[in-house]
Amino acid sequence: MAEKDCVKIDLRKAAVIGCGFVGSATAFALMQSGLFSEMVLIDADAARAEGEALDISHGTPFARPMKIYAGDYKDITDAAIIVITAGANQKPNETRLDLVHKNTKIMRSVVGEIMGHGCEGILLVVSNPVDILTYEALKASGLPKNRVIGSGTVLDSGRLKSELGEHLGVDSRSIHAFIIGEHGDSEIAVFSSANVSGVPLNDVCEMRGFYNHEAAMREIAETVKNSAYEIIEKKKATYYGIAMAVRRICEAIVRDEKSILPVSVLLEDIYGLQDVVLSMPTIVGAGGAEGQMPISLSQEEKEKLMESAKILKDTIEEVDGLLA
Repeated sequence: MAEKDCVKIDLRKAAVIGCGFVGSATAFALMQSGLFSEMVLIDADAARAEGEALDISHGTPFARPMKIYAGDYKDITDAAIIVITAGANQKPNETRLDLVHKNTKIMRSVVGEIMGHGCEGILLVVSNPVDILTYEALKASGLPKNRVIGSGTVLDSGRLKSELGEHLGVDSRSIHAFIIGEHGDSEIAVFSSANVSGVPLNDVCEMRGFYNHEAAMREIAETVKNSAYEIIEKKKATYYGIAMAVRRICEAIVRDEKSILPVSVLLEDIYGLQDVVLSMPTIVGAGGAEGQMPISLSQEEKEKLMESAKILKDTIEEVDGLLA
């Protein structure tokens, strides 16, 4: 990352914008990660940001030295990663897409502040609906597409691996499977290329005594898709899982791991899709989204991906028309 207007990126500095449940849990996870030596928290409620910074900083004696403080947009000009969690919370019985109108306005305001201060870091959008808001952040910022990414279906894919691990009785870390498309109701579980340490998923199922593949996978996919709704119904919000997903994305960027993660990115002629942001397996490294990995899909999965993309594009057009 190059200098611009005498501002140099500090690779050990992160910023978190939005100190609600997701933002504070994310800041806590990043404090524990050891990835950063400095982190600034920003919220429309300055006292909330100050309280979270103070509370989280009290944990550093049990982790690693880190400067954690509340600030404003002038404090993030040199941050390597700017995590955006600002937005209205998802309510019970409200889909992620229901949030789009109010959160698009918030995202445009936040990105305007970020770019007004000449920030050169990578924007990591976590606010929901993440695919649409990542698209809005990309357009509002004017940044290259590799530097504006969303948390996408990283958490959904983690949930899928967790469910498959329980179903098969194997370590979820040995399972290679992705959720792609929208982070939401039209997401697609890609079972056709899923495997356990290189062994096709259906073969492993039979090795473990499971033969009714279609019904079992359909049930698991539904469980994953409805996980957030179940958690919100029981405790009003989800935040620990997404905080760990954000930490994982930050690890891949800071350590330049070139990891394959299903983050939300702008597609350019992947399976014929263009000008839409959704999750596909992507190489994530120091440059952000460094390239896409179009995995093999069955015909049914391709059709579902097209449907998911259409839902997102239609919603973007609707929002842009209303907010024009």
